[in-house]
Amino acid sequence: MAVRASLGCFPSDPALHASCAMPWGVAVTPFSAVDERGSPPATGDEGHLLPRCQSCFAYFSLLCPLDRWSWTCTVCGAENEMPADAAARYARDGAHDPPEMRSAFVDLLLQGEEGEEEVAAAAPTPVYVAVIDLSSSEEFLELVKSALQAALEALSPGSLFGLLTFSSKIGLYDVQGPIPIVKNVFIPPDSDVALPIDLEDIMPLCSFLAPIDTCKDRITEALETIKPISSWDIAANAAEGQDHVLHHTRGFGVALDVLVNYLGSEYGNSFELARIFAFLSGPPNYGAGKLDTSEEQNAGKAGDADHILLQDQTNFYKNLATSAVQAGVCVDLFAITNEHTDLTSLKVLSVESGGSLFLYSSTDESTLPQDIYKMLSRPYAFGCVMRLRTSSQFKIADSYGHFFPDPQYTHVQHINCCDSFATYSYDFEFEKDSQFSRKSSPPILQIAFKYTVLVHNGDTSDASNSGSRSKYSLERRLRVRTIQYNSTANIWDLYDFVDPDVVLTILVHQVILSSLSDVLETRLWLQDWLVAVVAQYNKAYKNVTSGGGTGMYDIDVNFSHCSQLQHLSRFVFAVLLSPLLQVNSEYIHPDYVTYLQCLFSALEPASLRQAIWPTLISYSSPDVEAEVHQSLSRTVFTSESPIFLLDAYKDLLVYYSPTASSEIPFPPPRDCLLRSTIDRLKQERNITPKLMFIQGARDDTTEFEKYLVEDQTLDGSWLSSSTGFSSFLDEVRSKVAEHGI
Repeated sequence: MAVRASLGCFPSDPALHASCAMPWGVAVTPFSAVDERGSPPATGDEGHLLPRCQSCFAYFSLLCPLDRWSWTCTVCGAENEMPADAAARYARDGAHDPPEMRSAFVDLLLQGEEGEEEVAAAAPTPVYVAVIDLSSSEEFLELVKSALQAALEALSPGSLFGLLTFSSKIGLYDVQGPIPIVKNVFIPPDSDVALPIDLEDIMPLCSFLAPIDTCKDRITEALETIKPISSWDIAANAAEGQDHVLHHTRGFGVALDVLVNYLGSEYGNSFELARIFAFLSGPPNYGAGKLDTSEEQNAGKAGDADHILLQDQTNFYKNLATSAVQAGVCVDLFAITNEHTDLTSLKVLSVESGGSLFLYSSTDESTLPQDIYKMLSRPYAFGCVMRLRTSSQFKIADSYGHFFPDPQYTHVQHINCCDSFATYSYDFEFEKDSQFSRKSSPPILQIAFKYTVLVHNGDTSDASNSGSRSKYSLERRLRVRTIQYNSTANIWDLYDFVDPDVVLTILVHQVILSSLSDVLETRLWLQDWLVAVVAQYNKAYKNVTSGGGTGMYDIDVNFSHCSQLQHLSRFVFAVLLSPLLQVNSEYIHPDYVTYLQCLFSALEPASLRQAIWPTLISYSSPDVEAEVHQSLSRTVFTSESPIFLLDAYKDLLVYYSPTASSEIPFPPPRDCLLRSTIDRLKQERNITPKLMFIQGARDDTTEFEKYLVEDQTLDGSWLSSSTGFSSFLDEVRSKVAEHGI
């Protein structure tokens, strides 16, 4: 569990927090195997014995003051009785201390009543269902088939797999016999009419879900039989008097709704892991959950171009997401289309169920097979519940990430599926009339993360009751991290211990949330925030006096006295230029904006910084790295280095300067340093970055130059010289001066 705070030293009081103008919060990656310093947790198997505070329900930790028969909660300060069995455990000598006496970061197995009851009703077999859009092209289906072949290779033996197709009808596949069988049911066209029959009555779930280890070949055979809605179907529909546009219909909402119920406990089924892969080639436009993506609808949503909104059309998918969470189903959406699909209305399915959303504009350059293989190859936790507790002086103001908030308890988040990359952010504020002082207890943060993992029991083929379900068991575990922070009354300490990546993370979350209501107001707010930070910084370092007499150009907008702040202006400039705040541009697809919102809101801070402000490295040769450039402008072309590697997280670009010697091999050879760096970066990512090689002397360099953001103005237009970012800083400096700072 990695926890990074935006302010390494917490402000002592609300006035100091306001004066520094910095967001105060943390970014938490709960399923990370190590903490932010690379240290693993102390582990044990007695999590059910971990004492809890009778007042605030926080867990006992190494930081709690401990007496013979009592202990004091480090979160709320309440004194608790120590049960005799716990007192005996904690009286052991140091060599045999339980994990919570050795570390404030523990990961414990929940045994006995607490752990067993929570997993007893769930089948320990992982279930995966592919939901495929047949109102598509041959190219789309070939890509999806390749992706599912990759998925079958990544899934563990013993997993169960189901195959469902949709268009104007739903198709269920039974692949457990000698030949694949598909049974179809037509979807009612009306948006308020449900499917007239339950899927269980069409095909029993035990026939629909096939064990991968014995049916992989037949699953492959079934995939090969899937074809897009053909001209024969169109002709048949026409002969029956049906609408000729049925071959373009996607009854996605109905298909997913009945599938969630199919997998849920309504029929006596309960799976700890049930994951749906939904492949879309266009917008749902048929039956319940259909969306209007016409130009008229978009114009109605947009209003003033500067105040364009990305809003849900319907509550159907919000309600469906709630049903998925309750059923323990995680939904991953894969949209392979350049058609407007209204991912704004669909994203709630993946965000609240703990899934992912992917968008590919074409089948030609799609990394779908690699992405789905990566996604399924890394470890996951399921049925997660996370709770963050704070000491009494401060509280959580906002929380951000892909979770479902508990309807009863505040700041309790349910996460159906969580991998080691998934990150959640929190913004803090002081309780009324509270502060940290020398006489008060220090700031305390405790994160509790309860989760389930599937443990493979090895080959059980010789067992009398063998089968896929016997190969897995469930472990319910509890991970607790308790952190004590320092506080300061000195604004210089706040600035010196700023984590700029976490500041950017919280800002991006706030930008995404605010932009859903008004993009223009969000842009103005972000610029005003930077002006406030520059003003407060200059006050703190006495660079500018408040009575005038100092020129505008004496205002330090580069934070030259504080290295931790020196990237902030560039970060803000890049966010202002990003598609997040440029949705009124005719060149930026609204679905792409939604995709970035979902991607950015789940990234850990270092990865998000990479996506917002790419890293540019120059190379003297494919085997010799020259320098890491701080600037992203055309000034890099004055460098003597002939090769550049630009890492923008989801894109990796290798650029050869027009002046590069013809003796330097292009593209770089497989066994060079540059290639090994690229391979390492691709391996470390949770998505597959798109790799491009650009030879400046003959190729179109637009893809590379679009990342040189310092040459752009805030409206996205290009300048002939590197003055965009410089002009932006002049504007910030001018606004600071206008306010008399």
